[in-house]
Amino acid sequence: MTKKHRPMKLKLPLAYKPLGLALGWGGGALSALAFRKAWRALRHEDDAPDPLDRDRGWGEILLAAAVQGAIFAVVRSAVDRTGAKAVERSTGIWPVDDRRGRD
Repeated sequence: MTKKHRPMKLKLPLAYKPLGLALGWGGGALSALAFRKAWRALRHEDDAPDPLDRDRGWGEILLAAAVQGAIFAVVRSAVDRTGAKAVERSTGIWPVDDRRGRD
């Protein structure tokens, strides 16, 4: 009897790493820009408060952190998903192993 040969599935996780890093860098820059614009719209100030700014209260500091974190998470998710979909459209393969994190 002969063994049945399964076709080897092309793996992209390592090949996707440089693209993922570039997308992450670009997403970080995009989220910083979006946060600056959002802060100007919310508080009519050019600069968000720094956590170590003695003249700012807890409310301002935590509001700035929450807005910045939310914007960063949304932009990162959108950029990661867009990159993965683009790789899938061009290669036919999802760039990350679907089984990671599963037993």
